[in-house]
Amino acid sequence: MPMFVKDAMSTVVLTIGPAHTLRQAAQLMAARRLGAAVVLDNDNSGIGILTERDILNSLGAGENPDRETAQTHTTSDVVFAAPDWTLDDAADAMVRGGFRHLIVLNDQEPVGVVSVRDIIRCWSTTTERARPVPA
Repeated sequence: MPMFVKDAMSTVVLTIGPAHTLRQAAQLMAARRLGAAVVLDNDNSGIGILTERDILNSLGAGENPDRETAQTHTTSDVVFAAPDWTLDDAADAMVRGGFRHLIVLNDQEPVGVVSVRDIIRCWSTTTERARPVPA
């Protein structure tokens, strides 16, 4: 029986604006224990994503997290998932694109984020239930 993105996604969606600093974004992400924030930029690129890796890359490059903004580090060429995608479809998109998070849209509105960790958690739970009990 296939599992769907809607079964695995986190419905706790952190949305930030493009002017948020990387420090602000990191603080909000850490407080909610999230690996990504949805960046809403209605004036320019629309919906993008800022991930923990984007922040890490900026820090590693010696950039100041109090001066760097989400807009500068947001991925705007985003692949979006639909709630009715299978987890296999989502995992395939992640592998092809080389990323770990998908924004889930319903009627062009972000309703969740699904991560590799979410998919593995669901697959692991399914595998455990399907495993025969040792005698």
